Amino acid sequence: MAEELLELEDELENGDGSEELYEKINMVVDKGQEPVRIDKFLTARIEGATRNKIQQALDGEMVLVNDKPVKSNYKIRPLDRIVVFSNKSPESTEVVPEDMPLNIVYEDDDVMVIDKPAGMVVHPGCGNYTGTLVNGLSYYLGDKTQATEPALPRFGLVHRIDKNTTGLLVVAKSDKAMNDLAKQFFDHTVHRRYIALVWGDLKEDEGTIVAHVGRHQRFRKIMDAYPDGEYGKEAITHYRVLERFNYVTLVECRLETGRTHQIRVHMQHIGHSLFNDDTYGGDRIVKGTIFAKYKQFVENCFEIMPRHALHAQQLGFIHPRTRKQMYFESQLPADFTSVLEKWKRYTTARPLEEKEQPGQKWED
Repeated sequence: MAEELLELEDELENGDGSEELYEKINMVVDKGQEPVRIDKFLTARIEGATRNKIQQALDGEMVLVNDKPVKSNYKIRPLDRIVVFSNKSPESTEVVPEDMPLNIVYEDDDVMVIDKPAGMVVHPGCGNYTGTLVNGLSYYLGDKTQATEPALPRFGLVHRIDKNTTGLLVVAKSDKAMNDLAKQFFDHTVHRRYIALVWGDLKEDEGTIVAHVGRHQRFRKIMDAYPDGEYGKEAITHYRVLERFNYVTLVECRLETGRTHQIRVHMQHIGHSLFNDDTYGGDRIVKGTIFAKYKQFVENCFEIMPRHALHAQQLGFIHPRTRKQMYFESQLPADFTSVLEKWKRYTTARPLEEKEQPGQKWED
């Protein structure tokens, strides 16, 4: 049990993903079950559930019976198939509000879209109880409504991005919006595009990586890929090459699932770790020549961008109230664009001796 709690704290502290922030509960009603209201039935059957939480889930159409949403007065029948989508988002009263700058791209009564900088943890967790995005959101929303700490406004996370990943994420400002967006993530209908700089020259211009992602069986604070599917959760990443720089490649990644560290783990799995990813083997020279000028060049790039090269560039979803398609795009941050410019200049004007001796390479 202690290990499970530690894993949950690690994932909340630092990870790309969405499904891990909510769960899908499946059950089939017994043959001999007498008719009873579904809110009463679920309150008794789900550990830790309250009548109020069940009512909110029903109002948000997060309870399906035989694949259709039902109201609280629905009476269950024998062999009914029940699915409950339950979010694990924390109450905003669990954190201390902190005044900090937030790059708010969009806000209305239901949702907020944030462009997160590098270095900011999304959620308080093991070792990061202050200075997180959630701390900042608690202050911002409480200040807008003049709320006191015991009555802070509610909001919910439906996905997250790593501490050192930059870019877009959406925050729900009501239970109804939370439930609606959580279901969109679960159904894989949310549009997400990431830009990544990876080591090596990918053979194909586009492809799909299919490998389960789960916690590393020896080093529990990192994730690993398990291609046979005997461990971890299903994970699918589609990629497309945007630009090649001989030793590194700029790619666009589209997430079909949202597992913790999915892009980073998947790219390592196919032999193309993210540039300067110190967790998954990208913080050293993986591809390139043996020449000192090249080594110095790469080290300079690491200094300019002292983090893994991953940016959540595009985000699209259906607005939970208006049902209109929402779409947002974030520009690459300055450190990312600076490193790309350096690679463009380097590959255009590589040292003559390097071009004449292509066989001399760093060992992979």
